[in-house]
Amino acid sequence: MKLLSDLKILDFTTLLPGPYATWLLAEMGAEVLKISAPNKTDMVLELGPKTKSGVTANRAWLNHNKRECFIDLKSEDGKDQLRNLIKNEGYNCIIEQFRPGVMDKLGFGYEDVKAISKDIIYLSLTGYGQTGPYKDKAGHDINYLALSGIMSYSGRNDQGPVLYGMQIADIVSAQNAVIGILAAHNKRNLSGKASYIDVSILDSIIPFNAMSGVGTMMDKINPKRENEWLNGGSLYDFYKTKDEKYISLGCLEGKFFKNFCQVMGHEDWIEAGCVCKDFSEKKEILREEFKTRTRDEWVKIFSGKDACLEPVLTAKEALLESENSKIRESVKTITIEGEEVQVYGNPIKFK
Repeated sequence: MKLLSDLKILDFTTLLPGPYATWLLAEMGAEVLKISAPNKTDMVLELGPKTKSGVTANRAWLNHNKRECFIDLKSEDGKDQLRNLIKNEGYNCIIEQFRPGVMDKLGFGYEDVKAISKDIIYLSLTGYGQTGPYKDKAGHDINYLALSGIMSYSGRNDQGPVLYGMQIADIVSAQNAVIGILAAHNKRNLSGKASYIDVSILDSIIPFNAMSGVGTMMDKINPKRENEWLNGGSLYDFYKTKDEKYISLGCLEGKFFKNFCQVMGHEDWIEAGCVCKDFSEKKEILREEFKTRTRDEWVKIFSGKDACLEPVLTAKEALLESENSKIRESVKTITIEGEEVQVYGNPIKFK
């Protein structure tokens, strides 16, 4: 049984946030129809390596389990097609990612659609939300991270903020969109009422300041780079190995730190803990020690020691070679025009 078989979504989103949200919903059984503009290229969907038939990796992933149709919303014929989908085809949820006011101008804002379908779920996913001084600005993941405050204490002292290899704000806003839709879907099932949901990517990343941010709100003191438990101000960090690879060390709790110190021969460090005043000096010692062996040698040494020490895997290792990823079905194989393609599996598991 498909968990969300009664949810039919018209997806007006592009790039990563909205398509990731609708991919998750499709994975859980929602029927998703992606509405694309004719002759307009989606930068994300067209990015990456391609199958022999010309389908990109991103399109294979993000459009998996979705249908797609091309509608010109500026034409009367296109508008009639859309009205028919809502009124006669049973589509009961809309996700759009335009700047505030665009759908209203097209005649398909929340109130317009609610007049057609009284119990519609309507979600607007934008960079900065429907209100506030930023609402009409363009932005990308790097901008949302910058405005969130997080990057002011992330990175290294000698070089400042460091780019991540993935889109953090985009993904978390997509997850918030899914949560909002599921809550509105439950409301509709209980009351029969419509919902409008306003999800901002910047709003979504703000709580990712987590412990450091909530501390700042209380004591009004800004966190600094390499000065907090989790940003380099302790032994919790990444360390380079002999083969120019890295391991991660996360032994914050006393029992895990004790196990680590016993393996490394630093029993005299146990009492002070992983978060200690002389972390800089100890970290220099560890940096030199970790360079004496390869990444995989360290993994073997710490096997079964329960010290929160793990290798920094390459993407290929993590996605294609990891036994855990295979068992957990973190990656699955789909077939596109006779060609097998590997894409992400649903991270939410049901029994």
